[in-house]
Amino acid sequence: MKILIIEDEYNLADAISSMLKSQKYNTIIKTDGTSGFEEALTGIYDLIILDVMLPGKNGFEILKELKEEQIPSKVLMLTARSSIEDKLKGFDHGADDYLTKPFHMEELLARVNVQLRHKNTFLKDTIDYEDISLNIKSMELENKDNLKKVKIIGKEYQLLEYFMNNPKQILAKEQIFTKIWGYDTECDINTLEAYISFLRKKLKLIKSNINIKAIRNMGYIMEDNNGKIKK
Repeated sequence: MKILIIEDEYNLADAISSMLKSQKYNTIIKTDGTSGFEEALTGIYDLIILDVMLPGKNGFEILKELKEEQIPSKVLMLTARSSIEDKLKGFDHGADDYLTKPFHMEELLARVNVQLRHKNTFLKDTIDYEDISLNIKSMELENKDNLKKVKIIGKEYQLLEYFMNNPKQILAKEQIFTKIWGYDTECDINTLEAYISFLRKKLKLIKSNINIKAIRNMGYIMEDNNGKIKK
């Protein structure tokens, strides 16, 4: 699972990152609000550990705007501001948890585990969008209208799952690379286009009305075959 740490005290952020990596989490650090917000907008993180007092853009502003953009990442506020007013403000803006400094690393890890375990607890067996349903357990893609099915595995599955979880968004190529192949991937645009082509063929095979359309100089979007991008 991927965790974004937005914390301007680098030594603290690095210590948190090291602890989380020891527990097999993937982490990235941003030390200012502006770059942290831009990174969070990618939507690729399962959890964001977010400080309040940040240069550029404060944590409350980041949290509020992320919720307005419907970014699904869990958010754990991490700050020295411990007043009940600040905590309520964080929760009002959509924070999932709030931990004040100083804190024990063991408590932070416990709270991270709770948030990510809670996230996984309520996952459905299928992801549904318009006329298609992706079964998470069997890795089968089904047309709900005609009941035609096809197997989806590996990177094809991960890519389709990403599109189906973000059907109303244009996904940038770099964003897709980071989510599916990771930061240090050597895959190029030809690899991505090949997998998009595989998925289009699978969708056509089950006679779905859904297509994955390329948006020039931007990326890809999942839409229906009438060509109208869903709002």
